[in-house]
Amino acid sequence: MDQRIINLYDEYTHKPLTRKAFMQQLVMLTGSTAAAMSLLPMLESDYNTANITTEGELFTEYITYPGVQGEMKAYVARPEKKKKYPAVLVIHENRGLNAHIEDVARRAANAGYLAIAPNALAPLTKPGMTEDEARQLFSTLKAEDNTANFMSCIDYLPAREDWNGKFGCVGFCWGGAMANTLAVKVPALGAAVAFYGRQPDAKDVPNIKAAVQLHYGSLDERVNAGMAAYEEALKANKITYEQYVYEGVNHAFHNDTSEARYNAESAKLAWDRTIAFFKKHIG
Repeated sequence: MDQRIINLYDEYTHKPLTRKAFMQQLVMLTGSTAAAMSLLPMLESDYNTANITTEGELFTEYITYPGVQGEMKAYVARPEKKKKYPAVLVIHENRGLNAHIEDVARRAANAGYLAIAPNALAPLTKPGMTEDEARQLFSTLKAEDNTANFMSCIDYLPAREDWNGKFGCVGFCWGGAMANTLAVKVPALGAAVAFYGRQPDAKDVPNIKAAVQLHYGSLDERVNAGMAAYEEALKANKITYEQYVYEGVNHAFHNDTSEARYNAESAKLAWDRTIAFFKKHIG
């Protein structure tokens, strides 16, 4: 697919570009309305394909905990055997909790973790809400409230009998930025993994106590603009980190519900590295 189309879709999903403006530009790039409409299914997420990892021998549930704007909700998955596990917060993209992220949580559970995937939009979500409506809601959230809501999920962990006291996080896009933020804000965090997430300010990097792992797509110019400064700050402050750039792939290359941007080889490699990183730093 023409890289200009991928870049346009990235602009649409991350910047204040209306759907009407997006479609107008897509028609210009493809040459006709019919061609534009034929490409849409490849660009947009298809959550009917999300349930790759079945529950199998897993324990799953939905939980609630107090948040700043109201009750927060989260999807939980862990191995079926009742014992204590390290926890991994799985943090969604700028669409709220969906079937794909729940599937990622099950992958973490299958690797031996108590996976908890909070929904940042829980206090605001309405039945039948579209992805466009969800993205618009993100613009109404305050950054400090979002951070507090995810930190509240960490505060909830001691109430669980299946948690062993160690924890990390993994986030994607918006969630990747949140993973970096939690690394700055939560000294007890053992490991933070960010997939194509916005980087924290260099002045805040000295606060990081966690080990950090970073995954980027080489074609993701928007997010990659902050990559060098972040790495320089990590090195200067002697933070344990790993950084990987996957050649020829785009933003959201791990999201297997987005046909145009998903890259199976890079996604598998990045996830294998993620689990190995958690095994090393939180057990």
